[in-house]
Amino acid sequence: MEIQTIKKLEKEALKESSSDFIRLGFALFFMIGVLTFSFLSNGGISNNMFLAVAALIGAYMAMNIGANDVANNVGPAVGSKAMTLTTAIIIAAIFEAAGAIIAGGEVVKTIKKGIIDISAFGGNADPFIWAMMAALLAAALWLNFATMMKAPVSTTHSIVGGVMGAGIAAAGFSIVSWATMAKIAASWVISPVLGGIIAAAFLFSIKKSIVFKDDKVEAAKKYVPIFVAIMSWAFITYLTLKGLKKIWPSVVETLNILPLVSIEMTKKPTLMTALTLGLIIAFIVYYALKKKLASNSTNLDNTKDSVNKLFTIPLIFSAALLSFAHGANDVANAIGPLAAINDAVVNGGISTKASIPLWVMGVGALGIALGLALYGPKLIKTVGSEITELDQIRAFSIAMAASITVIIASQLGLPVSSTHIAIGGVFGVGFLREYLHLNDKNATIEEDMLTIKDEKETLNAYENELKTLEAKDAKHEAEYERIVELYKLIAEENKLIKSTKKHIKQAKKVEFVKRDAVKKIIAAWIITVPAAATLAAILFFMIKGIMV
Repeated sequence: MEIQTIKKLEKEALKESSSDFIRLGFALFFMIGVLTFSFLSNGGISNNMFLAVAALIGAYMAMNIGANDVANNVGPAVGSKAMTLTTAIIIAAIFEAAGAIIAGGEVVKTIKKGIIDISAFGGNADPFIWAMMAALLAAALWLNFATMMKAPVSTTHSIVGGVMGAGIAAAGFSIVSWATMAKIAASWVISPVLGGIIAAAFLFSIKKSIVFKDDKVEAAKKYVPIFVAIMSWAFITYLTLKGLKKIWPSVVETLNILPLVSIEMTKKPTLMTALTLGLIIAFIVYYALKKKLASNSTNLDNTKDSVNKLFTIPLIFSAALLSFAHGANDVANAIGPLAAINDAVVNGGISTKASIPLWVMGVGALGIALGLALYGPKLIKTVGSEITELDQIRAFSIAMAASITVIIASQLGLPVSSTHIAIGGVFGVGFLREYLHLNDKNATIEEDMLTIKDEKETLNAYENELKTLEAKDAKHEAEYERIVELYKLIAEENKLIKSTKKHIKQAKKVEFVKRDAVKKIIAAWIITVPAAATLAAILFFMIKGIMV
């Protein structure tokens, strides 16, 4: 049996090793392909080799974004078994790439969040190019390490740390906007707390209005359309504000063709416009779902599992929409510095904004999709099942938190991270489960405490009777039998008291959120910016040493 087990383990190890080599092969093929394309297509430009290497690093960064960050969009849906891992990867890869290419924009800020002042470079393109390369590579290396450690971290914070560290190495501490960095540091607290509170609030609302009801079917028919409509409203608003802002004029032209639609042409959508579009879609979704649930075609059982299934399709849509918006926004983390390097190499100067060639956008879009397909499953499993157990209702609550928190925070000017919001939402639903479980158990614990009190009184009575009988010099046969019986009764009472105490301890000890996972993830969040900054500074000096 032991030999068979060893052989089985060896076979699994070989299979895993083979899979690792295949994944690595695909990744290297993509990176080398990007390097070759960039070098050949920009052959007439001086420093084209430098640009080609930067493109390779950009491809590496894009794959790391796909491997780490995208898990937040689809992890809860996979963990709740609303869709399989393979389905999630296909949906996310398609919509991430579509978001990047369709709504990624034609112009990108070269310095993420305005964290450094590029005038400190004095118009000298070379140190700027070295700094951007160092920032991009440092962020990619940190994301790679975090993915290996199964820690979902913010890609935005990674590139921010990289730019800050490289900027300091190039021009000193005065180059950094410390007020901006303070806001980013504040997001470490604001994002997960807001995400956790909103996710927990939605989960509690669903439980209170549907799950805790005796007639779950009627409650579901009444409230599920409301919750899904709210989700539709939030997601359309979120998508309009975050995913369509760069192609908004084209969207307005298309919508104005429709009858009874008249939207004022603006450079980007306003909150009121986004809310109005979301409200229209929400009404349509509400009445369509209400009609479907009211018909006899929808068979529901009076169980929580039956209610859970009603949230499956909304979860699939949420994963797709979140992926689209993420692709539109976070592709800049991969291609922002690369676009800056391309602009500096081609034009020989430094700019706060740079146009994005189609090939650069393609590197970001394909890299994110490929990184997700090759290395995303590890983090998807972590987010979906290794922090707390998720079902469709809990995953729905997390998705709601992801969209609503971003909308609220962006309008209030609060700095937030989509990664921290999503993971905060996972924490929130897990800790709410613990709270509700403890409340349910409190009544049981009180009963157990009363049981212990009663049993101890009975035990004392048995012990006192035993002492009295044993103190007698002359004992009758019935008294000897009673003594034997008392010893048995005392042993049984002690066993019952011990068992009840153990039951109380277990009831108090229940944890639905894995504390080790929480500690690891929070630690990774805290050190992301300083770790990426330190790496970037070291890489800048290395590049400078090679080039000078």
